Amino acid sequence: MVKVSATYEGSLRCRAVHGPSGTAIVTDAPVDNHGKGESFSPTDLVATALGACMMTIMGIVAERHGIDLAGMTAETVKEMTTEPPRRIASLRTRLSIPLAADHPHREALERAARTCPVHKSLHPDIDAGIDFVWTG
Repeated sequence: MVKVSATYEGSLRCRAVHGPSGTAIVTDAPVDNHGKGESFSPTDLVATALGACMMTIMGIVAERHGIDLAGMTAETVKEMTTEPPRRIASLRTRLSIPLAADHPHREALERAARTCPVHKSLHPDIDAGIDFVWTG
């Protein structure tokens, strides 16, 4: 169990503190939804969590097999619905993996990304496609 405590600071800004580490993050409403857009929005954090989760789970699999994934990157593009209710419509992620496309653990690494906890927690209506780019 992890406790995250959040405080509304006013002007559509929140500060959240990660209980175990004490690390704080700030969220701000986006400009297109009455905010200043000066920090991650709450839905931006969902996009951030998705890419980070995929890379983390891939990293666990890679470490198990002695594979170095240092330099791997994730780029997630978030799109919101245009019709009410406002929600995330898509989270398309591009993973660039510094290994050859014919790497013997390719299938296991791609499966790890697809089954990360954040990806598995997304509502099925969200387009959460993943593009794998093998750059090695």
